Amino acid sequence: MAKPLGELLVREKLISINQLQRALEEQKKSGGRLVDNLVKLGFAKDDQLANFLSNQYGLPVVNLDDYQIDAELVKTVPKEMCLKHTLIPVNRAGNSLVVAVADPSNIFVVDDVKFLTGYNVERVLASYNQIKAAIDKYYGSEQKPQTQEGMAASISDTLDVLEVVTEDAHDINVSDLEKSASDAPIVKFVNAIITDAINKGASDIHIEPYERFMRIRYRIDGVLYEVSRPPLAIKEAISSRIKIMARMNISERRLPQDGRIRMVFPGDDEPIDFRVSTLPSIFGERIVLRILRKAGLQQDMTKLGFEPKQLEDYKWAISQPYGMVLVTGPTGSGKTTTLYSALMELNTDDVNLSTVEEPVEYNIRGMNQVQVRSEVGLTFAAALRSFLRQDPDVIMVGEIRDLETAEIAIKSALTGHLVLSTLHTNDAPSTVTRLLNMGVEPFLVASAVLVIVSQRLVRKICPNCKEEVSVSPEILEGLGVPKEQIPTFKVYKGKGCENCNNIGYKGRIGIYENLRFNREIREAILRGDSTAEIRRIAIKNGMVTLRDAALKKLGDGVTTIDEVIRTTAVIR
Repeated sequence: MAKPLGELLVREKLISINQLQRALEEQKKSGGRLVDNLVKLGFAKDDQLANFLSNQYGLPVVNLDDYQIDAELVKTVPKEMCLKHTLIPVNRAGNSLVVAVADPSNIFVVDDVKFLTGYNVERVLASYNQIKAAIDKYYGSEQKPQTQEGMAASISDTLDVLEVVTEDAHDINVSDLEKSASDAPIVKFVNAIITDAINKGASDIHIEPYERFMRIRYRIDGVLYEVSRPPLAIKEAISSRIKIMARMNISERRLPQDGRIRMVFPGDDEPIDFRVSTLPSIFGERIVLRILRKAGLQQDMTKLGFEPKQLEDYKWAISQPYGMVLVTGPTGSGKTTTLYSALMELNTDDVNLSTVEEPVEYNIRGMNQVQVRSEVGLTFAAALRSFLRQDPDVIMVGEIRDLETAEIAIKSALTGHLVLSTLHTNDAPSTVTRLLNMGVEPFLVASAVLVIVSQRLVRKICPNCKEEVSVSPEILEGLGVPKEQIPTFKVYKGKGCENCNNIGYKGRIGIYENLRFNREIREAILRGDSTAEIRRIAIKNGMVTLRDAALKKLGDGVTTIDEVIRTTAVIR
């Protein structure tokens, strides 16, 4: 397309044949578009060239000096792409993005921007110098933190950002799927997604195909955010690329699969593991990557969010020579982190520590870790029986799911072993009922359990944009704030800033409800008292409920009312 455009410019006497030749030579030497080189060499007047191109291609000319481009709009297209194609986004309406270009003969602009952003792209014309000035104005000369789209554009220059580490190299027999998955744009895009998720502190990456579109979402601080809508046509190439990285069967699309990826990032001391899960849906395979960063694992239990008395109870329990410590809560509530913080403290040279998990999320030196493989009979119960023949001091069971596992774990706790495990229950008192409903005898529960810790994770207010907000006494009273505290109770929220990606939150912290077993609690269990009665006794003995723990974080300015309501309930 460059030569016909050049001939048109010569025919219209906007440039001479010699100037065209020199511009083409410069293009061969240093790259760039013909229009850009003509302006840089001073052979064509900027505004005159824009008007000529407008007539030739039927595109309107805009004066960028009249535009104030929104900062959020600027984030849509990365600086690298703007410089590569001499363009800048100027407007967005619904699913359409308007970009100003200097060279309408560049046939790659629309496809590249659409591929990157997921928007339908419409072009307008602006002069070369105006676009360059706008790029400098809105993007600056410094390299700004990159968005997901920015990573996708610049990844071509930094393909070694990621190195996939495999334990044993082998050839994978694949056909067209492998070819499409190995195409440079797909490799770049998948690398970009992963890199951006790491940079944003995401815990999970969701890749979800639907009938008319596909979307990519990150879970950041427990909440999902949509970050991209790539073209639906590349859904199979994306899933195949990730399957190849995770050493999964790319030809199997009818059954769920699980895999693992290990990646090394420059500057990181340790590799980052990704747990990969695929699930066939009616519109294609849904993929979730769980990001497992050992560096992000909080090993210091004093920083988990325990209140002083709660931390004292937890430390007391894990210091006992035998007994059971249970951590409960829904999926994603931080149970693994709480358990691992205890295991880190117990993991010394004179302790034999064994864990059975599904899957093993963090590989910790000094621990004997076993992964459940139900298909070959290696269940939680089977692993527990084997552990008892391995002379253990501390046993961690990833989850108690059935009566067999519960009975073996409890009997282990009663025969000289410290047992740590998890259950899925709403609060600490209801865990007792859950064990009894499984079929565990009341006297075993009363004798074995030392403490039950129920927990949730609340998002922390971004300290950079934290501000006080006014809340009516009625709302505070409805939340459960004691009446005497209401006059002096202060509430805060995050306004949103660059530091927190304009979310208002940065990081998470645990809230806890500890039920420490004492004589009264054990007697109540043996009597067959209800969950409500066990809760009443526990509160009388000083147990802080999840709602009260959340309100303490609210009053301390750590979290917001929205988070208190989202994560806890008032139990009357």
